[in-house]
Parts: sequence; C-alpha cells; structure tokens
Amino acid sequence: MNFSELLRMRRAVRDFLDDDVPISVIREIIKDSCLAPSAANMQPWQFVVVTGRDRLKRLSDESKANLLEDLEKNPNSLLRNYEAILRNPSYNVFYNAPCLVYIGGSPMVRSLNLDCALAACYFMFSAVARGLGTCWVALGSKIRNPGLLKMLKIPDDYQFVAPIILGYPRVIPPVPDRAGPRILSIIE
Repeated sequence: MNFSELLRMRRAVRDFLDDDVPISVIREIIKDSCLAPSAANMQPWQFVVVTGRDRLKRLSDESKANLLEDLEKNPNSLLRNYEAILRNPSYNVFYNAPCLVYIGGSPMVRSLNLDCALAACYFMFSAVARGLGTCWVALGSKIRNPGLLKMLKIPDDYQFVAPIILGYPRVIPPVPDRAGPRILSIIE
C-alpha cells in the first residue's frame, strides 16, 4: 500500500477478531515506532505490552473507577460526557482487544507528550501496514493501583501518554467526513 492508502486505512478500530497478535509482530511495530522524531533526539518513550483479555479487563475496570473518582472531585470535568458508559459494568474501555500497548515515559522530559504522540502515530501506521487495527484509548490511562502497576512493571516515574489497543480488525470503519485545510496564510 502506498502512503496515501496507509493514511486512509488508519482508522480507530474498536471491534477485533479473537486472534492474538504474535509478540514478534508487536516487537516489529514497536521498532518502527522508535523511528519517530523526538525533541533533541531524546527518544524518551517506553513501551509496556499487555496481552490477554482478562488482564485488559482488570486494567479497564481500574481506569474506569479512577476516572469516576476524578469526576466526583471535579463535577465540571469533560469526563461528564463519559459518565454513563464509565458506570456501565460491561463497558470495557479497551473494547475487548487482544493487546494493549502503553507508550509513556518520564514526566521529567518536557517534550514527553509530543514525543510519545509521534511514536504513537508511527505505531498506528506500522500496525495498519501489517493488516492490524488500533485505537488510542485515552480513557485507559488512569492506572493507580500499586498491584497493577507492579504487574505492568511500571517505574515510579512513568507517565502514561498513549494507551493503544491492537488487534486484527473485524471491520475497518469508513473514513469520516473531514474538513478541508484551514490555512491561515501563505506568505510568498
């Protein structure tokens, strides 16, 4: 597939086949992700790979509980838009995907969010090139339980930036309508 096709094929996939993604393929995708640019070429990203729907369900439940706790502390939060689904016990923020990859790193790196976002883009494009689907699930980043953090082998100074689910898509969603470019000016 050429680059334009790759851009159009990268969709937010939320419905996956039951097939597991081989760890060797996940490693290849992560290797491609590390080709992303980063500020001062620091390459601050760190990856945590989680497989197994039971583990992902536990992480989903943890994140939902913490998001609801945050919402109670700040009732005016934009999380209010998600309250109904977060309270639904059968809702899984990871859409029952077979794999989850957290991209993050040390919050001491000022450009961490931007650098990890670029790595996440490379991750998603690499996955599409291999016939896989992804979705960046921001609702899945609120993991605070010390036992779960230990299971994930997360260092104390780790900041979650991009939780991305990965799997073989049941269907590729169509490209939604897009607005045209908003070019403020071209100075010649």
